Amino acid sequence: MFKDKVVVVTGGAQGIGKCCAECFAREGAKVHVIDIQQGPWFVGDLADKNVLERFAAEVIAQSGHVDVLVNNAMPLFKGIDACSYEEFAYAQAVGVVAPFYLAKLFKEHFAKGASIINISSSRDRMSQPQSESYTAAKGGIAALTHALAASFAGRVRVNSISPGWIDTSFKEYDGPDAAQHFAGRVGNPLDIANMVLYLASDKAGFITGENICIDGGMTRQMIYHNDFGWKLEK
Repeated sequence: MFKDKVVVVTGGAQGIGKCCAECFAREGAKVHVIDIQQGPWFVGDLADKNVLERFAAEVIAQSGHVDVLVNNAMPLFKGIDACSYEEFAYAQAVGVVAPFYLAKLFKEHFAKGASIINISSSRDRMSQPQSESYTAAKGGIAALTHALAASFAGRVRVNSISPGWIDTSFKEYDGPDAAQHFAGRVGNPLDIANMVLYLASDKAGFITGENICIDGGMTRQMIYHNDFGWKLEK
């Protein structure tokens, strides 16, 4: 499906990003990966403007254009008690600023029918305590998605995916962990990668500015204490 297409994946060394990169490669794409982890890809910190510029220049020098940009890199996860000013700013730099700047750097190099897919989180609409840096970044990239879709209208489709609980090791769960999902199981990276490939394909040609939550139904679960076996315990 993606033979000879040029795909860029941030945070592609493990988890959802790695799964996306492998799926695109199997479909014939030339995949460029950037990650802070050491490996056979472009190694660099997405919070560094110079790194982003060098990476984008390398992609264009090697491939000439971009068909798909997947912004997947994970921001720092810290809450208000432990997160410093600098750490909060760093989380936004990785989670929001880098996706914006890569879109800007590739702006004149996106091919006809190109697609940007941003990986947000179901935490863009729901929270647990002590999750501010990550949640703010994921809310930011979800909003950035429809802003970019408007700016790129007619040129590049821009969508985001909000994963719920995804076990990146493909571990299978049973009991309450699985049962609390309408789908009856915890998710895995392929659940997200399959949607990434769909959104990047011509089959999704009428979808842009959209956010798709893939969480097994968790965010649709209405919870009241003492209803349907749910109990609040403190």
